[in-house]
Amino acid sequence: MIFQGTKPSDFSRKSFLILLIGFVTIGMAVYLFAELAEQVIEEEKFAFDQMVTDWVQDIQAPWLGTMFGWITELGSVMLLTVASVLFALFIYFFTKKSRWVIVYFAINMLGISLLTKVLKLLFERQRPEVLQQYDGTGFSFPSGHSTGSMVFYGFMIYMVSTTRWKKSIRYVLNTILGLLIFLIGFSRVYLGVHFPTDILAGFAFGISWLFVCIYGLELTLWRQRRRQKRT
Repeated sequence: MIFQGTKPSDFSRKSFLILLIGFVTIGMAVYLFAELAEQVIEEEKFAFDQMVTDWVQDIQAPWLGTMFGWITELGSVMLLTVASVLFALFIYFFTKKSRWVIVYFAINMLGISLLTKVLKLLFERQRPEVLQQYDGTGFSFPSGHSTGSMVFYGFMIYMVSTTRWKKSIRYVLNTILGLLIFLIGFSRVYLGVHFPTDILAGFAFGISWLFVCIYGLELTLWRQRRRQKRT
């Protein structure tokens, strides 16, 4: 077994909890994505898509369009790329965290970008509407904004969760980050460039990849602590 013979000090309770939640989440997310992907391949119509789309059309308002236009940019390739570089530089120069955090963060971001593009080409689902203004071009399934925001802001949630900050601060920050992920996904539906099932699939695939990267990071850090204790 991977963790046979470990001590509590070698593998923290917080790390164990993160991995346990990760395993459960990956299982559920993979199942959801597989179900959606199968129906997309068979070109079936989703009642869920129609229901949400009808509701969104009922709440259309100019100020909401402006607000979600700004929110959707928080999940754009350009912004996430710049934010990722700044995060990596911050970790490298201003913290004492292991450089492995940067490595796995890079794998997290670059990997999801490549995998999302491959999946889009594989499924070739057409968008409900093509709007270049909101990056609404190319194929639709899964949503790139949803996968990207999930792995980036999700990694931020992980980083906050592993700090020694006050529980109340961690709770508030992670709630904001979680809400932001949801709003970015919803903005894609509101703006009409994605089906709701594109968003669900993006979230499911994104969180699966996120926890795979977190698992790899936690395992690497655990091995690093083991080696340091032996020297």
